[in-house]
Amino acid sequence: MSAEVFIDTNVLVYQLDTRDARKHAIAERTIRGALAQHTGCISFQVVQECLNTVLRKAEVRLAAVDAREWFETVLAPLVGVDPSKDLYRRSLDLQARYGYGFYDCLIIAAALEAGCKRLLSEDLQHGQRIEGLRIENPFKA
Repeated sequence: MSAEVFIDTNVLVYQLDTRDARKHAIAERTIRGALAQHTGCISFQVVQECLNTVLRKAEVRLAAVDAREWFETVLAPLVGVDPSKDLYRRSLDLQARYGYGFYDCLIIAAALEAGCKRLLSEDLQHGQRIEGLRIENPFKA
């Protein structure tokens, strides 16, 4: 799979969380565009993190039936990277080289595997380039 942009968990969660209107609007626009233009991608890990967050951790939680609908309409169409031994190997190599935590490296490795040019996340270093991938914080003013 080749996609333009990899979307991290926090961007997807802001789509549901309207408490910060600016972040919500950015997330909504980003995700709608990625779905409509087939330019976005997420991994199995992002799906797991999103569902765990909206069912158990988020300030604004979803009922299981609503989480299922969000999964079917937003998350499932974006999934483009599944777990593999090579993905874990690449994650470990990235961790050794860049010093990010393992789960962040798993996100970076998935974005690279998907052929993405950009990784949207507020959790990583804005502007950093890793093997042709540019990390961008879509909420940075």
